[in-house]
Amino acid sequence: MTFGRSGAASVVLNVGGARYSLSRELLKDFPLRRVSRLHGCRSERDVLEVCDDYDRERNEYFFDRHSEAFGFILLYVRGHGKLRFAPRMCELSFYNEMIYWGLEGAHLEYCCQRRLDDRMSDTYTFYSADEPGTLGRDEVRTGGAEAAPSRRWLERMRRTFEEPTSSLAAQILATVSVVFVIVSMVVLCASTLPDWRAAAADNRSLDDRSRYSAGPGREPSGIIEAICIGWFTAECIVRFIVSKNKCEFVKRPLNIIDLLAITPYYISVLMTVFTGENSQLQRAGVTLRVLRMMRIFWVIKLARHFIGLQTLGLTLKRCYREMVMLLVFICVAMAIFSALSQLLEHGLDLETSNKDFASIPAACWWVIISMTTVGYGDMYPITVPGRILGGVCVVSGIVLLALPITFIYHSFVQCYHELKFRSARYSRSLSAEFLN
Repeated sequence: MTFGRSGAASVVLNVGGARYSLSRELLKDFPLRRVSRLHGCRSERDVLEVCDDYDRERNEYFFDRHSEAFGFILLYVRGHGKLRFAPRMCELSFYNEMIYWGLEGAHLEYCCQRRLDDRMSDTYTFYSADEPGTLGRDEVRTGGAEAAPSRRWLERMRRTFEEPTSSLAAQILATVSVVFVIVSMVVLCASTLPDWRAAAADNRSLDDRSRYSAGPGREPSGIIEAICIGWFTAECIVRFIVSKNKCEFVKRPLNIIDLLAITPYYISVLMTVFTGENSQLQRAGVTLRVLRMMRIFWVIKLARHFIGLQTLGLTLKRCYREMVMLLVFICVAMAIFSALSQLLEHGLDLETSNKDFASIPAACWWVIISMTTVGYGDMYPITVPGRILGGVCVVSGIVLLALPITFIYHSFVQCYHELKFRSARYSRSLSAEFLN
């Protein structure tokens, strides 16, 4: 049963002095997540985590928020119009109200989204859901200062491993992790040099009497690799232990990349132990080389510590529709121009035909390098109609590639300012911790 005055058929929301009456039946499935959470409150403490104050006698919930902004949001969720900014109100303030009530920037009209992006670009400010008092923080709050010491310790450990700028210990941990990534990448690149491989082969020939001489741990590069893998494995295990939601942890892209970067090493060790690198199982040798080359995924671990890589990943995540649209543009143009070029260069005159355009798949390579204005020069049209088609293909490629760039650019700027603001907030907390 919902907390509140028994027998009351409706509740009253007091937002900045403006009062709104809602029936209890509508409260559970109300479009605003913060309001719908009132239905699940079982005690006064639960209610005060959602709103600012509560009057049990009048069954009235008080929210110290902007009343005019809530009026616009309420009209939108009730289906009485489109969501636009309130007049004479800062775009960032209105966006902060949206996040508080449980909406996102995607709910705004396109013109208002453009205004919000421009305002963020000008002010270098982003109001994220992780700020105190917003929905994201309220949903994960479990008691504030009264939380158990063990939960506070786990939260601090989680922030140390997940937020490199949250504390001095987190910065030291991030620096060590970056050093291990760089060292592992240097060893991986050096191991492909001919002199390095010749020296490794000489070392293995000296120890060929041992069954496990080919194991990754005997050579100096293998020892360094084992130490790096040990660090990455320990870091991944600790982060998994202190995570709040284990299923969500496994689903995160960066954690999946960590698993892809660590697992091949252990698989290659097991295959080397059981089959031997110098055995007659050639397939095992090829598999080992493929697995070891997958260590290149380690470089993506740097995304945990650099805003630039985080911005790139977040932009790709938010602009997947635009990326798909760009891919569709290229595929359609490739199908059209490759068929026409194959016909003009090879299909009309078989005696003087261009052998490079013998098939449509072969012509697709010429189309893609022409549309991207790369032009390697390995194949090109020789007939006059083919050259005219080539010019049209180049111009079309420039236009098609430029169309979605504006959307991707605005999303990139927004993501960069969001992450920069979040990093600055943690840096301020780090400064306070250092001074204390």
